[in-house]
Amino acid sequence: MEKQQLIEKTTEVLRPFETSSLMTTMQTLTINQIFTHPLVLIIIIGCLFFGVWKKSIPVLLTLFFLFAMIVFMRYAMPAPGQELSLSTVLPFVGAGLFIGGVIIYITMIKS
Repeated sequence: MEKQQLIEKTTEVLRPFETSSLMTTMQTLTINQIFTHPLVLIIIIGCLFFGVWKKSIPVLLTLFFLFAMIVFMRYAMPAPGQELSLSTVLPFVGAGLFIGGVIIYITMIKS
């Protein structure tokens, strides 16, 4: 019985981390809520300072990628229950080309 209770407790603790719950949370968060969280700000400022101080292109590209993905997921992901149509696929294509183009330009062409 104890093993079954432990499994049920673990399931309840991990339920918020299911994919559907995470996607719903990401779609309802605003950019303001993400960037006003103190831990997020400390990590971003720390990475930005390290990237500029060491002149580290990979760190700065990673920050760019994370910012772009936050904005991308917030504005391009369809609402829960909706399917992807042509009008919702176009932002995916555009954002993917933009992010990939910037990263390829900076890593291969500019360096």
